[in-house]
Amino acid sequence: MSGSGPVVDLIAIDLDGTLLGSDERVSQANIDAVHRARDAGVTVLVCTGRGLAESVRAMRSIDQRDPVMVAGGSIIADPVSGETLHRFTMSHHVVDTAINMFHEVECPVLVMKDPSDIEYDYLVVNSDNEHPIHPITEWWMADHQLRVKYANRLEHDEHPDHTVRIGIVAESSISNPLAKRVAESLGDDVWMYDFPCVMPPGHSGEVVHILELFAARTNKWAAIRWYLENHNIDPSRVAAIGDQVNDVPMIEGAGIGIAMGNAIAEVQSHAKYTTASNDEHGVAHAIDSILSGSLSKLKV
Repeated sequence: MSGSGPVVDLIAIDLDGTLLGSDERVSQANIDAVHRARDAGVTVLVCTGRGLAESVRAMRSIDQRDPVMVAGGSIIADPVSGETLHRFTMSHHVVDTAINMFHEVECPVLVMKDPSDIEYDYLVVNSDNEHPIHPITEWWMADHQLRVKYANRLEHDEHPDHTVRIGIVAESSISNPLAKRVAESLGDDVWMYDFPCVMPPGHSGEVVHILELFAARTNKWAAIRWYLENHNIDPSRVAAIGDQVNDVPMIEGAGIGIAMGNAIAEVQSHAKYTTASNDEHGVAHAIDSILSGSLSKLKV
């Protein structure tokens, strides 16, 4: 692109807390802005911690056809066919070590799979059924109609080469100290996040977190970089919009990093600009500022 065209070739957009409002819907203002970006010749990539099946509603609302970076960047998928274009898998040693640590705190382990050719989304490893599934996990799986298999132990996993992420859903009083232990034990062998999960309507009580592990150096920016290298796009010509800790790598890596108005402090500290919140159509404001070349309208 040249002349008076957009200052970017690609916009990477997170889902929860970003493209999605607090009602988990994409506003019409955001939908229209995404279409304006495409009409201007800008590629729009969705980059989310959700798996592909968990992102279907959002993808349909914006008629997403370009690749999507799902499962925290561990899978690059075609949203139309469901085909996996690339995946970053975890080693058996890391998975085995982490599962044993998760079971020590009596949590079942959610093993996210690349479902493209095995036809299920998660394997739940719950150590001889001793560790009950968290109610929020049950709600999430039912709400998104996820395909789930169960195994008592990791050695019963029939598709270990399809594992892209493992994690637990637990109260922060469990996940926070466990994250420190995992970091001490596995160090640079994993990429880890510990942050609040999406809650069901009306949830009250202690904040519930998702603690998730990926292969080393696997994150949203790694997935975006794979796409850039395959399409000869300079990172300086990329804008990234997000709100949570798992958006930091792409906010840092992109030429234009934009934090949502509702973003956590860590994201805002790494972003060059800040847009409105997810309930104020912040993505639409950011896209229109990019397309018009008026980034100064965003907070610096």
